[in-house]
Amino acid sequence: MLKCEQFNKICETLDKCEHYQKFKVYRDKVLAMGNDSLEKTIAIAVALCLVCAVLVSFSAVALKPLQVNNKELDMKRNILDVAGLLQESGDIDKAFSDKIEAKIVNLETGDYVEDMNPAEYDQRKAAKDPNLSVVIPKEKDIAHIRVKAKYAKVFLVKEGGALKSIILPINGYGLWSTLYGFLSLDPDGQTVQSINFYDQAETPGLGGEVVNPNWRALWKGKKVYAETEQASLEKGVIEEAEIGEPALALIKGVVDNSKPGSQYQVDGLAGASLTSAGVTNLVRYWMSKEGFAPYIAKVRAVKGVKS
Repeated sequence: MLKCEQFNKICETLDKCEHYQKFKVYRDKVLAMGNDSLEKTIAIAVALCLVCAVLVSFSAVALKPLQVNNKELDMKRNILDVAGLLQESGDIDKAFSDKIEAKIVNLETGDYVEDMNPAEYDQRKAAKDPNLSVVIPKEKDIAHIRVKAKYAKVFLVKEGGALKSIILPINGYGLWSTLYGFLSLDPDGQTVQSINFYDQAETPGLGGEVVNPNWRALWKGKKVYAETEQASLEKGVIEEAEIGEPALALIKGVVDNSKPGSQYQVDGLAGASLTSAGVTNLVRYWMSKEGFAPYIAKVRAVKGVKS
């Protein structure tokens, strides 16, 4: 009943509109024309375009809240996945709120920023805001991202009040695209639990294998920072890594776990050397002093882990 009243009011308003009256006159004129009339053909085509445009615009506006919600849900699913907590039949929102805490970190100092709401912070958007980002010096931009946000949103997995995982956002350029993902570490800030990339456009079957579960499983237990002075076994991928510096990298071929230094190596992506180099560079960048190293050092200090 209410909808009928609203419709009637709209009709009454239109009847009082001078432009609408002119439109009705023209409409009747066009409809009276023959079907072979060029003017009628053009008028009907324009009218159809306008109607379609209105419907598309209305759909976009009406569906935007649903799209935003689905995007947030997908992000939570990826975070739960890299944390090893994803259950396909479970409630994503509940699992996320029960197990994971989001925090904002000042990348320069490594401190938490308590006066920023993690739920409202979008790191990718912040990287495009001159007030919330910094330009990376070319000689330090091994991930080829040019700018980075001053603050990052990290995720902590806790159980019974104890820290179980640190989940860090990472991104960097591969062959065709910028890869966006998460790296999950043990509370020691040194041992990898998992990695995943939720946004990438690398070549399917080659660089696109960064999302292959079998390849992702190879990362578990690998070490991020060099614990001894060691030269790379793969010249051109890592030349050297001093103690305490990021040493984790993809190599050509398969890792020989019997050799020294294998704890810092992951099998490269077959036929995708540039994507492999990109993954190496983005991991090393975000684990360096330019990325999360100041934050990880403070986490390790709280946990009583020696650097």
